[in-house]
Amino acid sequence: ETVDRLLRLHFRDGRTRVNGDAQLLMAEMLKVFVRGDEPVPGDGVPPPAAPQRSPHAEAAARAARQAQAEDLEKVDVEHVEKVLPQLVGSG
Repeated sequence: ETVDRLLRLHFRDGRTRVNGDAQLLMAEMLKVFVRGDEPVPGDGVPPPAAPQRSPHAEAAARAARQAQAEDLEKVDVEHVEKVLPQLVGSG
């Protein structure tokens, strides 16, 4: 319900609907942005052995390069969406 309300804050048309898969995806993305790279205590995931480039930094860098390739000065959500397939499974 919280994710749905957050999404609705940015809808221009009040009739816009979000399906369950989109809500789940958005919830996962929010977790990533809120928690960052820090492991949650007790989640069973050990910290990385060696410092690596943050997947969030990688996503931001690729989105910025995408915006530059389109001769734009501002990175928008569409640029992040365009690079997401490149990042799936690369971490």
